[in-house]
Amino acid sequence: MKDYNFYYWGPLLFKIKIQQEDLKKCANLCSKKSSLVNDTLAGAIKHEHYVSSNAFIKILDPYLSIFGQAYQNWYGKPIHQTSILMTWVNFMRAGEFNPPHTHPNCDLSSVLFIKIPEALKEEHKKFTGTGSGPGSLSFTYGEFQPHTISNRVFFPEEGDLFIFPATLTHFVAPFLSKGERISLSANFDLQQ
Repeated sequence: MKDYNFYYWGPLLFKIKIQQEDLKKCANLCSKKSSLVNDTLAGAIKHEHYVSSNAFIKILDPYLSIFGQAYQNWYGKPIHQTSILMTWVNFMRAGEFNPPHTHPNCDLSSVLFIKIPEALKEEHKKFTGTGSGPGSLSFTYGEFQPHTISNRVFFPEEGDLFIFPATLTHFVAPFLSKGERISLSANFDLQQ
């Protein structure tokens, strides 16, 4: 047998499940009483509100440390410092969505899923189409070609945290079921 090399290709898409205690702390940061942030975001979502970045980063810090290890392994260089720029919460309801977009003026983005309604979980299980499915989170990179992977699709669970390059195109499909899906997002700058 001949030895061969295996090369990772493309951006680092990091996913981790946060601890239940941390999920509860993050849920407590989410409020419709804080200022709306809709005019700076891509989504067709009525309730998108600012969240305290300082409070969120305190909870997220151990997970960013693990991300830093993954980043070093993936790119072969360390992150010296991560600074949080903006944090917001999406209260998504039936018919709302996030179109394909990227996040300008930052290095990394993240999304943490706080609450997934039971009705949405059932709707997703019953989906038989060929697309990403109701309420799915999709990431696309490059263009579709045979024998390549150009997208990743997830139906998120509560506590799933994704961290990814801000230039990685991503979107969230709409859903029809009743209930409110809550996700907490943030943008970061890196010093390498």
